[in-house]
Amino acid sequence: MTFWEGRRVLVTGHTGFKGSWLCEMLLARGAEVAGLALAPETQPALFDQLGLAARMDHALGDIRDAGLVAARLRDVRPQIVLHLAAQPLVRRSYRAPLETWATNVMGTAHVLEAVRALDAPCAVVVVTTDKVYENREWEHPYRETDPLGGHDPYSASKAGTELVAASWRKAFLAGTGVKVATARAGNVIGGGDWSEDRILPDLARAFGAGRPLLVRNRHSVRPWQHVLDPLEGYLMLAERLTGPEGAQGEDGFNFGPESADQRSVGALVEEARRHWPGDWTDATDPAAPHEAGQLALSIERARRILGWQPRWDFARAVAETVGWYRDVAAGTDPAERLRAQVADFGAGG
Repeated sequence: MTFWEGRRVLVTGHTGFKGSWLCEMLLARGAEVAGLALAPETQPALFDQLGLAARMDHALGDIRDAGLVAARLRDVRPQIVLHLAAQPLVRRSYRAPLETWATNVMGTAHVLEAVRALDAPCAVVVVTTDKVYENREWEHPYRETDPLGGHDPYSASKAGTELVAASWRKAFLAGTGVKVATARAGNVIGGGDWSEDRILPDLARAFGAGRPLLVRNRHSVRPWQHVLDPLEGYLMLAERLTGPEGAQGEDGFNFGPESADQRSVGALVEEARRHWPGDWTDATDPAAPHEAGQLALSIERARRILGWQPRWDFARAVAETVGWYRDVAAGTDPAERLRAQVADFGAGG
């Protein structure tokens, strides 16, 4: 019997890109998976492509509604909460700053308060982002002890999410059996992401339609990683929180690629074109809202405490991602293609 067999797990944001991949991984490991999220925003949506609504305890709801969140937690009584629900887009955060702050900060407070009200042991992994750090545009990889900050509403609100998690952990949950940690993942890529303003979904849409890809900020450097790598880190972190050494795992953890795999947007596009040829155009707009130019993560804490390390390097991550989009565009079943990747990753392939 594996750790996850029969565990009651609540995934918030389960209808999103990362949430859908995570639910697929949990179902493959035998967990009893419940969800709370808004309806999928994109068409197509990976959640629908995987048929997850019929395979788990699926419920729609907005985490900005404290009463609804509390009721859902009482209904599920989870042993583990993986909190992914968020407004996750930098450029949208400029258009909708209040929605971004309300969802990312108060939504997280609602989840943690609902867990506290259960008065039962629970492990909670709150997912934030690599952008929670005060960005100084340096090559130094950010460590979990570096100052939090944020220029845009998304980054700043996620730094606020970190503070909410730390506050609830220290002020309310110490000694209660509820363990809380945060997970700060790098720039995640993988098949099935249909979000706006993300480079590989944009590439799939453009190349699939025979159009050139419009590339913004091609010199910006990011810690690219396949979605399976940080999700595996989230699961390892949740396992640690439930164990006898759980208290040593309560804090923030970075999940990113090895330092050599932190590449520019332009390098990502060129690597992607090896697997799906197409043209691109520089669409950098000097008047566009500010986005960080340089961002790298140190993953030594996760390596040392959790024993986690990335399995798929940059080339493999891009090949698996672009291969999924290309094959699905050619008629391959998206769920079958994704499950094969989950199985290959799990087998160490």
